[in-house]
Amino acid sequence: MNVSAPRIGFDRFIALDWATTALKVRAGVLPLETLEALLDAAGLGAAARTKTRTVLNRLWLQPRAELVDYANRGVAIFNANPDASVVALHWGMAVATYPFFGKVAELIGRLSALQGDCASAEIHRRMSETYGEREGTYRMTNMVIQSQAGWGAVDRAEKGKRVIRLPSTTVADDDLALWLIEAALRYADKPLAVSSLHTLPVLFPFNLPHPLSWLVSNSTHLVVRSEGPGNQLVALREAV
Repeated sequence: MNVSAPRIGFDRFIALDWATTALKVRAGVLPLETLEALLDAAGLGAAARTKTRTVLNRLWLQPRAELVDYANRGVAIFNANPDASVVALHWGMAVATYPFFGKVAELIGRLSALQGDCASAEIHRRMSETYGEREGTYRMTNMVIQSQAGWGAVDRAEKGKRVIRLPSTTVADDDLALWLIEAALRYADKPLAVSSLHTLPVLFPFNLPHPLSWLVSNSTHLVVRSEGPGNQLVALREAV
């Protein structure tokens, strides 16, 4: 599924209002000029602006071909319920689009699961193990953490040395919950245990209170299959 996905890609800080404006542009709520004005006001240099637009394009404005339908369904969720968590929508697109973003999210989710926080040095160490120990990996990991902080998922304490998980957002919308689970599946690139869906580290900012086994079994985009007694897996329907 992730054959054409960039290895890093998410290499800029993306402010919440930039991402939300890009979503609203795709939804037809705002003109593209509104986003351009926001970026103008941010005072970005030419190179930084180009790279920022590239990330925003991949998130909402011009998603990769295999994610166009996924993005369109995210926009439909937003149009049907503008009060739904836009952070959840941005998170799902970022996780599905950028494995690098997803890996940082997964690490924070795992490392902060017990005490609610973790050392940023540990996140950087583990990212370097996957993406190489180089300055670019360190800087881009910081960009993702900074963006996640700007989206209200985490807080950075002790001058950025610790990452604190903030209270999770309850996702009450069934369609949005399924859409987030699909993002996690696209990131994992493999089936996931139905029993694990409530506690997926990559989705740590969100609480999914639904009867998820029932939801996924009735999804038109996901499929559930059994592998042994009491072991149910969920996968993308297209991958089966």
